[in-house]
Amino acid sequence: MSAIEKIPLEQTELLRFITAGSVDDGKSTLIGRLLHDSKSIFEDQLSSITNTTRKRGMMEGVDLSLLTDGLQAEREQGITIDVAYRYFATPKRKFIIADTPGHEQYTRNMVTGASTANLAVILIDARKGVLTQSRRHAYLASLVGIPHLVVAVNKMDLVDYSQSVFDGICKDFSAFAERLNLHHVDFIPISALKGDMVVERGDRLDWYKGTTLMDLLENISISHDVNKEDFRFPVQWVCRPHTEKLHDFRGYMGRIESGAIQVGDPITVLPSGLNSRVKEIVLYEGTVAEAEAPQSVTLTIEDHLDISRGDVMVKTGDLPQVTKAFDAMLCWLSEQPLDPARKYLIKHTTRVVKAVVNRIDYQVDVNTMNQETSDKLTMNDIAHVNIKVQQPLVCDDYQRNRATGCFIVIDESSNNTVGAGMICASA
Repeated sequence: MSAIEKIPLEQTELLRFITAGSVDDGKSTLIGRLLHDSKSIFEDQLSSITNTTRKRGMMEGVDLSLLTDGLQAEREQGITIDVAYRYFATPKRKFIIADTPGHEQYTRNMVTGASTANLAVILIDARKGVLTQSRRHAYLASLVGIPHLVVAVNKMDLVDYSQSVFDGICKDFSAFAERLNLHHVDFIPISALKGDMVVERGDRLDWYKGTTLMDLLENISISHDVNKEDFRFPVQWVCRPHTEKLHDFRGYMGRIESGAIQVGDPITVLPSGLNSRVKEIVLYEGTVAEAEAPQSVTLTIEDHLDISRGDVMVKTGDLPQVTKAFDAMLCWLSEQPLDPARKYLIKHTTRVVKAVVNRIDYQVDVNTMNQETSDKLTMNDIAHVNIKVQQPLVCDDYQRNRATGCFIVIDESSNNTVGAGMICASA
């Protein structure tokens, strides 16, 4: 039986975090170490990866990276090419980990894993120092608004646990991080293979006086990561049960993306601008007097208004922008280059609209942070663009509200997601 089964999960807080870095920096091994040393894996899982390790003759002990490298191609190559999600818990907190790819061609998968994360762990190989992918992933973490960044300098066992090597990497990364929009960066020396400073301190890094990675993950404050000020409720579904008892019931179902709401609060429905008041807040268990993000609820209002999927309820007086054109930072995720002459679909909260990329203002070189002129975008390119949409979107600046400030771009013909964007301001 694993430790996760013994914990009253409903009483613990959830932290979502990603691991990122260059190829072979040890991301999967780190996650395996976290799961193994926190006793969050089952005995049959441990037995399976132990047998696999012996068959491959790769190392003494257990190859903990096998806990996350789930794809056959990854097992054969020893790399991560998809986003692997793992779940575990300690008495203090629940965790969802996204192990993201290190190869440059899979950077789009890192954006996927980062979109909902509270924290990013950037791994750096102590032997190699800060590499291009280290900078790219740090930049992406800042771009998608991850509030907390941890730089884990891994493989300290291969550099004799040298403090000078660690200090040099911290200095190099800090110089680069000064140019990014990062709130706070923590540095931790670790050996994911040996276990030093991951869950247990070990006895070979006495010169480091900070906390272990697990201590940091358990105790870092994430209470301010969600926008609690601006009430935003995108409507997913209009509920009309048509039963004998509920033949007059009309409820609006969805998830509160930010803020809170109480019965009696005045609300405005956008983009129409119609006003009403909240009559009921309905959960599965029954009605409640108030609710907050990220609860999924059904709201009823006092007036009969024309409201449909894609509309957004906000508190009257606290209005976001309603616009048909906006500036955004766009990460292009497709192998097919962006075609400015084509129409794409934009999915923003629960609304899908047709759109065109009106112009490309500049492209960002993630190595130098320089802004370069460009008239095209290829896979993994990041650019500041202007987008025009066929119908108005109800949105906020991404830095203020991640939920209503992000969108994805969809190829209308293939239905593939080809881009992900963060709204900067109205045009």
